[in-house]
Amino acid sequence: MTDPVVGLVLEGRYRLEERVARGGMSTVYSATDLRLHRTVAVKVMAEHLAHDPTFVDRFTREARAAAMLSHPNVVNVSDQGSDQGLVFLVMELVRGRTLRDLLTARGRLTVAEAFAVLEPVLAGLTAAHRAGIVHRDIKPENVLIGVDGVVKVADFGLARAVVGNGTAQASQTGGVLIGTVAYLSPEQLERGKADARSDIYAAGIVLFEMLTGHPPYGGDTPLAVAYQHVHNDVPAPSEEVPGLPWQVDELVARSTRRDPGGRPIDAGAFLAELAALRKELGIEPVPVPTGRSTAGPGTLRPTNRPTRPRPHDRHPSAPGTAVMGASKRTSMLPAPGAGPTTNVGGRRPPVRPGVPQHVRRRRARLAVAVVLLMVVTVGAIGWWFGSGRWTDVPALEGKSREAAVDLLQDAGLDPKPVEEWSETVAAGAVISTDPGAGREAIRGTDVTVVVSKGPERYEVSPDLVGRPVAEVEAELTDSLPVQIQLAEVYDDEIDAGLVAGFDPPAGTELKRDQVVTVNVSKGHAPVAVPDVRGQTPEQATANLEALGFTVERAADGRSADVDKGEVMAVDPAPGAAAPYRSTVTIQVSEGVPMVTVPDVVGMSEAEATAALQAAGLQVEATKFFGDRVFRQSVKAGESVEQGTKVTILLTFG
Repeated sequence: MTDPVVGLVLEGRYRLEERVARGGMSTVYSATDLRLHRTVAVKVMAEHLAHDPTFVDRFTREARAAAMLSHPNVVNVSDQGSDQGLVFLVMELVRGRTLRDLLTARGRLTVAEAFAVLEPVLAGLTAAHRAGIVHRDIKPENVLIGVDGVVKVADFGLARAVVGNGTAQASQTGGVLIGTVAYLSPEQLERGKADARSDIYAAGIVLFEMLTGHPPYGGDTPLAVAYQHVHNDVPAPSEEVPGLPWQVDELVARSTRRDPGGRPIDAGAFLAELAALRKELGIEPVPVPTGRSTAGPGTLRPTNRPTRPRPHDRHPSAPGTAVMGASKRTSMLPAPGAGPTTNVGGRRPPVRPGVPQHVRRRRARLAVAVVLLMVVTVGAIGWWFGSGRWTDVPALEGKSREAAVDLLQDAGLDPKPVEEWSETVAAGAVISTDPGAGREAIRGTDVTVVVSKGPERYEVSPDLVGRPVAEVEAELTDSLPVQIQLAEVYDDEIDAGLVAGFDPPAGTELKRDQVVTVNVSKGHAPVAVPDVRGQTPEQATANLEALGFTVERAADGRSADVDKGEVMAVDPAPGAAAPYRSTVTIQVSEGVPMVTVPDVVGMSEAEATAALQAAGLQVEATKFFGDRVFRQSVKAGESVEQGTKVTILLTFG
C-alpha cells in the first residue's frame, strides 16, 4: 500500500522519499534536504499526537533542547517543525543496524564487546545529562551501530517530552506509560518520575541483556514485567553465563539498584566505573561489533526498513517508543546498506540537471552558511570562555539529597555526595557543599555534597550476653568505636567467666567513644547460712540443700541447750555468707553434757554446795545434827548428766 506522505515536501525543503520505519508514535522516512542536497532522516509524529497541543508544545521544547547536543555518540538533530498538519523532526541518517538487531543475530556479546558498545552510549548520555536532558527510553532499539562501528544514541527528548501529559500515566484501563517496560526504572513505574539515574538503570539493564542475550525480566503482560522491576533485584549475569567476572556482576547490580540513591549519580559516574573496571580486569579495547560478515556489506540486513516479526515471537524490532501494553520498539532505525550518509537504501539521491549558474548559487549559499557558522561558533566560544562557562553553586544546606542533586544538575554542576554523621542536621539532609553556596564554578565542576547520616549512634547487641568475655571484648573492639571496661559481678543465672550484661544495657544508643562496662559473671552470689539449730537433722538438711548447699553431718555432741536428736551446731555459723554449692556441716545433740561428781565429804554445807554446782549438778542437803558432809548420794568420780541431783548428808564433824 502506497504511503500518502511519501513525495511531500515539508516546509519547502525536505522531500520525503521512502518510509523506512514505523512505530506507534512516529514514522521515519528517508528524505532529501533540497537546500543542502543531502539525505536526512525525518521522523513524523503520529497523527493522534500531532493534534494534542500539550504534546506538541512539549515536543517542540524538548526537540530544541536535544538539538543543542553536539556529541559524536548522539544522533544529531538538525531541525524541527510542522507543515501540512505534520509535526516532524529532522536528524542525521545513520547507516548500520540497531543493538537490538545485533543481539538478535549474535545472541549475546562478550564482556569486551559489551563494554565497547556501552562506553560510547554512556559518553553520549554524559553529554545529555550535563546539558540537563534525560533520555528516559534507553534500550537496544535506540542504540544505533553504524557500519563504521560508531555507536550513537537516538531519540533524545521524545520520552521526556510526553511526561506530564494527561495520557502519560500508568493505568490498566486505557492509560499508558511512555517507555518500554523492560527497561523502565522502578521510580518511573511507581511515580512517573525520572532523572539521570533512571537512564543509568536502563543502561544497566542493557548491559545485562548484552551479556546474557535477553532482559532480566519476562512476563505474559507488561504489568507482570513492571512488577518485577519494582519488587525484585536484577539477577547476576553470571547466573546464566558462568565464568563472567564477579566484578561485572557487581557493576550490573550497582547500576540497577531499585533505590536511585544507590546508583551512579549520572552517566559520567557510570562511565568512570566502567573504565576503572576495564582497567582492573585488564580488558583490552576491541572494535564495536557491527555484525558485518566477511561476505561484505551486502550481507548486512538493513535496519531502517521495517522487519516482519515472526508469528511466534514478536521481537522488539519495530520503531517507535512503546507504551505500556505494546511491544518493545525503537523510535529510530538506521538506514540500510553501507556507504556515505548521502545514500539511503542503496540509492543515490536523484541528480538534478542544472546550469553552471545554479552550481555557483549553491556554492555561494554554502559559503555564506560556512561564514555564518564560523561567526556563531566564534561567538559561542567567546561566550563560553567569558561568562557562559561559569555558574553559581546553589544554596543546598538543609535540603534533601535528591533535591540537592537536581539543583546542582540544573546548574550544570556534577554532584559528588558524601555522607557524614551530624548531631544537628537530620539524616538525609545536606550539611554543606564544597565549593560553598554562592561561589562561582565552571560548568561540569564536581561539587562535594556533604549529606547527614544523622547522629552517630551505635548499639551493643543483646546476643553477646552469655558469651565468653574474651570473645565479646574482641568483637566490640572490632565493630564499635566505644571504650570498653570490665567489671566483675555476681549473677545467679550466668556461669562464671561469661558476660552477664552491659552498662548501659545492650540495645541502648551509644555515642562514639562512650564508655561501655562489660559485666563479667563471678557466678552465683554467696548464700547466707540459715540457722537450723533446734531442727531435726532431716529438716535441717532439706532446708540447706534448697539453698544449694551440700550437707555433711559431724559426730554427735552434747548440749545443755538443745534437746537430744536436734541440731546443736552449724559450720559455717548461721548468718555467715558461704559460697554457692559449698558444704555446710551440722552436729546433732545426744543430750546434755556428762560431768564428773566431785568428792565433797567432810566439806561444810556451803563448800559442798558450791563445788557440786560448779560441776553442773543440783544439790539437796539433809541435816542431822551438824554442818559437815558425812555422805553424798552419788559417789565421787562417777560421770553423770549435767543437772543430776546429788544429795548430801550433814552431821557433826
